[in-house]
Amino acid sequence: MNNNIYLDNAATTPVDPQVLKAMMPYFCEEYGNASSLHQMGTEAMAAVDASRAEIADFLGCSPEEVYFTSGATESDNMAVLGLVGAFQRQFPGKKWHIIASQIEHDAILETFKRLAEEGVETTYLPVNSRGLVEVNRLKKAIRPNTILVSIMYANNEIGAIQPIAEIGELIKEINKKSKGGRFSRIYFHTDAVQAAGYLNCDVKKLGVDLLSLSGHKIYGPKGVGALYLKKGTPFEPLFFGGHQQNDIRVGTYNVPGIVGLGKAVELAGTKTQKHKNTKTQELRDYLVKEVKRKITGVLVNGDLRRRLPNNASFIFKGAEGESIVLMLSQKGIATSTGSACSSGSLEPSHVLLAIGIKPELAHGSLRVTLGRFTTKKDINILLRELPPIIEKLRKMSPLK
Repeated sequence: MNNNIYLDNAATTPVDPQVLKAMMPYFCEEYGNASSLHQMGTEAMAAVDASRAEIADFLGCSPEEVYFTSGATESDNMAVLGLVGAFQRQFPGKKWHIIASQIEHDAILETFKRLAEEGVETTYLPVNSRGLVEVNRLKKAIRPNTILVSIMYANNEIGAIQPIAEIGELIKEINKKSKGGRFSRIYFHTDAVQAAGYLNCDVKKLGVDLLSLSGHKIYGPKGVGALYLKKGTPFEPLFFGGHQQNDIRVGTYNVPGIVGLGKAVELAGTKTQKHKNTKTQELRDYLVKEVKRKITGVLVNGDLRRRLPNNASFIFKGAEGESIVLMLSQKGIATSTGSACSSGSLEPSHVLLAIGIKPELAHGSLRVTLGRFTTKKDINILLRELPPIIEKLRKMSPLK
C-alpha cells in the first residue's frame, strides 16, 4: 500500500515541482559534461556556477568556498577527514584532539570512531536533558591540541537547535589567544542538513569554518550535497583522479543534481517558505497538544522551544516504536522511530539515551516530522488513527 500521508520529512522530502522543472533540461537536452571545453560543456558549467552562486548567497560566503558532494554523509566525512588529514600530513606523528557531541549523526560519529582507532584523541560532549550542548562544558573540554569541534546545527531525531553562534564566538575568542598560522587554531564544523530549510545558515553569523548541506532534506534531489569550506582552512582531499573543484572534491559534476540543489536552496530562502515554516510550527504545536490530550503516558523528547518547527518526537510508554510505525504504515501514514539512516539497528537511539531516556522507554519512540505539503487534515487523520494503535499495543505488551 502506498503511503498517502507523509510525516517523515526528516528522513527525506519530496522533490519540489519547481526543483524538478529546473533539473529536467539537464538530463536529456543540456547533458554536456561541465568539464568539457565545447559549448555544451560550457553551458553545463554555467549552470553549475549559477547554483554555486545561489548556495553561496544563502550561506553568506564566496562561491569559491562551496564544494559539491554526493550528499550529507560525504560532506560530513570530508569535513572531518579532510581537516584532520591536513594536520596529520603537516605534522606526522603528532597527537591531535577533536570534539563532537554525543547526538551527532553517524556520519560524524563513525568518522570520529575511525580516527580514534588511528590514535586521534576524541571527546564526545554530553547534552542536557533537552538535548542541548552547554557552551561552558565545551569550553572545559578544549585542550591545547584541539583542532576540530563538530556540533550539528539541529538534531535529526528530536529537532534540538544547538547554540552554534555562541560556540562559534567561543572558538573565535580562544583562537585569538593562539599563536601561529592556520595550523595553530581550532576549526568549527556544523552539520546543517536538518537546519537548512528552517534556520539562518549565514556562516559568518554562525562563526563556522565548515558546514554540510544535503539536497534531499530541503525538497531537492537525493545524491547531491555541498560542503562550505572557508578559504584558508587546512584540507587534505579524499578523492583523486580529476581536477574539478580546485582538486578539493574531484569527479564529474552531477549537473542535474547540482541545479536541483541550487533551486532548492533558493526556495528555502524565500519569504514564502518562511511563512510556510510558521504554518508548519502551528501544525506541529497542534499535533503535540492533541496527542498529549488524547493519549496518556506520553513523553515529548527534547527542548520544547529550541527545536525545529516541523519536529515532534514522542515516547509512548508500554508501546514499541517500530510496531507503531508499521501499524501507522498500514493506515497509509509514514512516520519513523528516529533516524532513517539507523532504522535497521535493534539498538535504542543514541540520541534518546544521551538525553537520559532509559533504554526500555527509548524503544517506544515515534518521530513525526511535518513538511512543506503537510495539511491539518493529515494531522487530524494521524490523531484519529494513533490512539487506538497505542491502546492495542499496550494491551499486547508484556510490560504492564
